[in-house]
Amino acid sequence: MLAAIDAMSEPYRTMGKRLHTIIRAAAPDLAPRTWYGMPAYSRNGTVVCFFRSADKFEERYMTLGFNDDARLDDGPMWPVAFALTGLNPAEETRISELIKKAVG
Repeated sequence: MLAAIDAMSEPYRTMGKRLHTIIRAAAPDLAPRTWYGMPAYSRNGTVVCFFRSADKFEERYMTLGFNDDARLDDGPMWPVAFALTGLNPAEETRISELIKKAVG
């Protein structure tokens, strides 16, 4: 999984390393792995969250996504993916909170 992050172009490699640190700190029980070539984190073999560089699908932003096993339900509609163009302390805090909620 770390090799998948190392293979990302900049600035996504740096962002990916930071995301990995944030996710591991927020949910140490999630198992790091790759999923369709993307860094992902699973519980009992099921991917809860993942991220991909903008290069993966020639997008203009990195994506942090959550699968249906993530416990982010909030009424009849809630976001399951977030665009990232940079990381600052506010985004890092929000990501940590989302990860904790997803595994809660």
